[in-house]
Amino acid sequence: MPRATALPPDARIPAVERRPISSSVGAYLEAIWAAVGTGCAPTKEVAARLSVSPASVTNMFARLRADGLVEYERYRGASLTRRGHKEALRLVRRRRLIETFLVERLGYSWRDAQKEQRRNGPFPSSERFAERLAEFLGHPERDPHGRPIPGADGAPARET
Repeated sequence: MPRATALPPDARIPAVERRPISSSVGAYLEAIWAAVGTGCAPTKEVAARLSVSPASVTNMFARLRADGLVEYERYRGASLTRRGHKEALRLVRRRRLIETFLVERLGYSWRDAQKEQRRNGPFPSSERFAERLAEFLGHPERDPHGRPIPGADGAPARET
């Protein structure tokens, strides 16, 4: 078996591509964002929002920390890192654009739009789809409930 050799000090190692955000990771990011925005989300609150056990939340917080999406302090909770916050806003944007489309263009009731979202998974669509949908809708600033839709540039939605 050949011996592994060390790379020369000036060798460049290509950056590892970030894997796509799974629907479960996305659900946690959105729950943390919804719970506190830029503050610290307690484990119990995230567990209640997602209808999972606090132990499951603790395990996921550790995973999210390892992926660089949250800062996690045991017994305190998690807060989104800059990257985690950006991902959460991207997912919130997709969800709110789709809900706006379902209500305003397809005539769904708000309740039915939410049911449709759940049936199709928590974060359907690609970024390209979200941008085309935003264009089709005239780049709405708010969803049918009046909640702000985050900008494509990552600008945070401001709740009023």
